Amino acid sequence: MEENFYIEINCQQKNHSEERVCGDVFLSKRIKEEGRFILVLSDGLGHGIKANLLAILTSTLAASFTEERQSIGRIADTIMNTLPFDEVKHLNYSTFTILEIDGEGEASILEFENPKTIIFRGGRIFEPIWNVIVLETGKNQGREILSANFCPQKEDRIVFCTDGVVQSGLGSESFPTGWGQENFEKFVLELIKEEHDISAAKLAGRVINKANLNDQFFPKDDMSCVVVYFRQPRKLMICTGPPQDEESDAEFAALLESFSGKKIICGATTSDIISREWKKDIVDSPVITDPELPPVSHMGGVELITEGILTLSKVNEILKVYNQSAKLGKGPADEIVKLILDSDEIHFIAGTKINVAHQDPDLPVDLELRRTVVHRITRVLEEKFLKEVSMKFF
Repeated sequence: MEENFYIEINCQQKNHSEERVCGDVFLSKRIKEEGRFILVLSDGLGHGIKANLLAILTSTLAASFTEERQSIGRIADTIMNTLPFDEVKHLNYSTFTILEIDGEGEASILEFENPKTIIFRGGRIFEPIWNVIVLETGKNQGREILSANFCPQKEDRIVFCTDGVVQSGLGSESFPTGWGQENFEKFVLELIKEEHDISAAKLAGRVINKANLNDQFFPKDDMSCVVVYFRQPRKLMICTGPPQDEESDAEFAALLESFSGKKIICGATTSDIISREWKKDIVDSPVITDPELPPVSHMGGVELITEGILTLSKVNEILKVYNQSAKLGKGPADEIVKLILDSDEIHFIAGTKINVAHQDPDLPVDLELRRTVVHRITRVLEEKFLKEVSMKFF
């Protein structure tokens, strides 16, 4: 895969109007050391808890077999013969789409009875060569699964969904037979033409909102839409803590100054060092937006200046519980989280000099040292949000 080629992944969902649990399950896994991404979207038969459990079983099996590099035929055969089968309705209890992107940049799709996966390239739909796999053994002998392989290009988008999206509006005056695959494709194409750099999250969200509207805001089925967007990465650098050796201050400040992306400084001492080295003034804000944290400050060349360890600890806590329905506030930690979530590559440069203020026995017992906090944020960003993260300590 070409250098500076970022893969943005997002899934948006809406439950059946009468259910609190989604019967669709999206599972994503990044194998960092191999540069691989494994994504699975499964739709359990019906809706609610039973559908959710069946979709969890399907997506977990699919991800495990794909990670083990089983052949496509073996993966398909094993999953299909493991899943329950409704002998009366002659239906499988789950459908699925598996997308694997390997370290060389090749994408592989394996699809069973979900709406067709669409690849958008250059303002039109790109059609890879689809192969039909006929199952040879077990109770599903003779059934067909689709597969395709292709090499994504920058600005490509892969979009796949469950049938709650394409069947939305079923029985309505506008869509008596449902919204349909063709209308779904046209809608996504128009969104991309209107906003060529629309994010994966925004595009998936717009699709779900449209499907929800088709059902008059009372979804008749679970709805899920996954968007994978291959693009130029958005970069963020977070600078925190004074270097252990004062002789490194100039290098520390120069590294932040030369960074081509958005910048945040966390820590009063750190900001004083950067201010001195850059010869720029800091402007403090008197407005308290979070009673637990000091107010933010501003300086030319950076997006935000905040307090250090306490703020980063809160950033970590927000990220751990964050989900697509969460609403962020206007506090310093919330603002950092917003910038992090809007970025693809997050680079930490952290000084390791001990701050004597943090040796106060009256401070919370769980207050972490800076290095530990940075490591914890890094872990959640890599594992939960699939971000590219680097750390450099001074």
